[in-house]
Amino acid sequence: MKQILLIDQEYGSGASTIGESIAKRLNWNFFDQDLTAEIARLARIPVEDCQRRLERNDPFVHRLINVLWRGSFDRNLPSPDLAILDSKRLALLLKQVIERAAGKKPCVIIGRGAPYFLRDRADTLCVFLYASRELKFRRARKRFGNEAEAIHLVDTIDEDRRKFVKHHYGHDWPNRQFFQAMFNTGIGDNNTVEAILQLLNAVNRNEEEAKT
Repeated sequence: MKQILLIDQEYGSGASTIGESIAKRLNWNFFDQDLTAEIARLARIPVEDCQRRLERNDPFVHRLINVLWRGSFDRNLPSPDLAILDSKRLALLLKQVIERAAGKKPCVIIGRGAPYFLRDRADTLCVFLYASRELKFRRARKRFGNEAEAIHLVDTIDEDRRKFVKHHYGHDWPNRQFFQAMFNTGIGDNNTVEAILQLLNAVNRNEEEAKT
């Protein structure tokens, strides 16, 4: 029975909103931004820095490390010797945090490499969300209120994820074989929620019927 729903996405496709709605409908645990907070806690770096660098490759992490080593950082941050973090270490922390979240099933987990870390489990259903560039841009602009930043994020985040996944896991991103379905969220958030719930119910029903 599928008790862990993994939702990966192109940046700005609405996975957080859609995943939270599904979790509320099912009364399942929901893991999204709190995963970033836990990774940041383990890495001993500020949450905002962790958020910007998750699923990016070494140059971005090294930039943070270099800032800390130069000493040009807020005195409330961890000391540099505790904040030395390369992308290999970050990948290990991602795996640790995702596996811990999966232990609290039933649950919905948003992104952060979960389909790659949990791909051998029989209790997961993986879906991928995508959307037009315009829709992703509108979502990012609504969230950040800054047009230039929204354009930059939509145009760069997914490429960083692609490089990170290829480098650490040896897979293309998104790797279609890891997903039971892909949805264009241009059909609307509510319709996407309903489609995913119908898929989840159908898969679980088929598994139950196969046992009889």
